[in-house]
Amino acid sequence: MNSALSITKNIHDWLFSIMPEAAANIAEMVLIALVYLGIFAIAGLFLVLLERRVAAWFQLRIGPNRVGFQGLLQTMADAIKLLSKELTGTTKADKFLYNLAPYFVIISSLMALSVFPFTKEFQAFDINIGIFFLIAVSSIGVIGILLGGWGSNNKFAMIGAMRSGVQTISYELSIGLSLLTMVLITGSLQLSEIVEVQKSGWLIVQGHIPAIIAFMIYMIAGTAETNRAPFDMVEAESELGAGFHTEYSGMKFAYFFLAEFINMFIIAAIATTIFFGAWLSPFGITESIPLLGVFWFLLKALILVFLMMWFRWTFPRLRIDQLLTLEWKYLLPLNLANIMLMALLVWLNLTISF
Repeated sequence: MNSALSITKNIHDWLFSIMPEAAANIAEMVLIALVYLGIFAIAGLFLVLLERRVAAWFQLRIGPNRVGFQGLLQTMADAIKLLSKELTGTTKADKFLYNLAPYFVIISSLMALSVFPFTKEFQAFDINIGIFFLIAVSSIGVIGILLGGWGSNNKFAMIGAMRSGVQTISYELSIGLSLLTMVLITGSLQLSEIVEVQKSGWLIVQGHIPAIIAFMIYMIAGTAETNRAPFDMVEAESELGAGFHTEYSGMKFAYFFLAEFINMFIIAAIATTIFFGAWLSPFGITESIPLLGVFWFLLKALILVFLMMWFRWTFPRLRIDQLLTLEWKYLLPLNLANIMLMALLVWLNLTISF
């Protein structure tokens, strides 16, 4: 297990050379926290702008084009607006749970970001149970939604929260099983080791047909896990006002809104790491230039984010019974059969390596 916090070895060595070990450890953790908070904020603002652009493209609209060059500062203006808005709520709400809920979704997203290998050195926390940690941490966010719905003392928020519990718990099974299918090839839960295995070919290539099936199931389940259309039964504006965050305003609403986009990036980043080699370039064309690892990681992740946005602006919303039927009657049995098929391929050594 390698749990050293080191975004780059140079910064690590520099801090320890100019201050005592205890102070250097604290300074390093604070520095890494600030870096990841910056990544969190910038990624959220960018993804909101990207969503608006993609939506406009699919609907043959212009999209943001007023604030800043080509509307690039529109999300910044929205962030300032939300920061300055008054925080309102209901008098009968459970104040403690109501105020606590947004922090669950934000903190769980930040914790998940910390284990991704953006490059060989750009990884804050490399643990030997990386995939298990991601699945566990990403599940914490649903607690925030349940608390928000319950604490709001609003029937629409409560219905949205209950739907979230049912939906998230159901589709987490498919996410976990599809990732477990790929673990059969690598024999490890540690993300850095999974990336090393892919130097002889991305796992979606090594596992061929079962890997492609696992990827398709993962993307469907991941879209449902993030409560995005066509699986946005948790919000369902036409039925529930705004769902679980009906009673939230200002920055508390912004936390939920931002977490949805960051969770979408997290789902895409997990797929990038497990199926598409994380920071590894296609056919090793830029392996001699380590700094390009971030470029390849972000390019793959953004392509998958675009795919999830494509889902949203193409398919109509499902009913709650259709949503659960898709998981329990189709995706889950298919996943179980796919794991058995992958195990057979690994046992017979029929995987593809270069």
